[in-house]
Amino acid sequence: MVDKVTPFLMFQGDAVAAIARYRELFAGAEVRHLEHYGAGEPGPQGQVRRATLVLAGQELMIFDSPVKHAFSFTPSISMFVDCADELEIEQLFAGLSDGGEVRMPLENYGFSLRFGWVDDRFGVSWQLNLPAA
Repeated sequence: MVDKVTPFLMFQGDAVAAIARYRELFAGAEVRHLEHYGAGEPGPQGQVRRATLVLAGQELMIFDSPVKHAFSFTPSISMFVDCADELEIEQLFAGLSDGGEVRMPLENYGFSLRFGWVDDRFGVSWQLNLPAA
């Protein structure tokens, strides 16, 4: 029986930078496992062969694909984050949108106090929500 499902983020050479950025932005982020490709392995030396990053209790598997693909991330799958307060949603929105694309600016759309949707500089899509109390 399956006991958990883990989101798997496949990068094409940006995994180290993405891990560093997410650790900067999310308080308490933890790298539980990190392996890099070594000399003679299928991926470029130093890129991420496999990593486990924990953000707000959610494990993410992260990987740099040694194979170049004609696809990347899509906003049809996104990370949904309930923020604790105005300061947190503002900081995450600013940090994740820096170098990325804003899909929905931070506003009150009627279903929560504030909501914003961005694709970060790596192409990962994030929905940031400040729920009503």
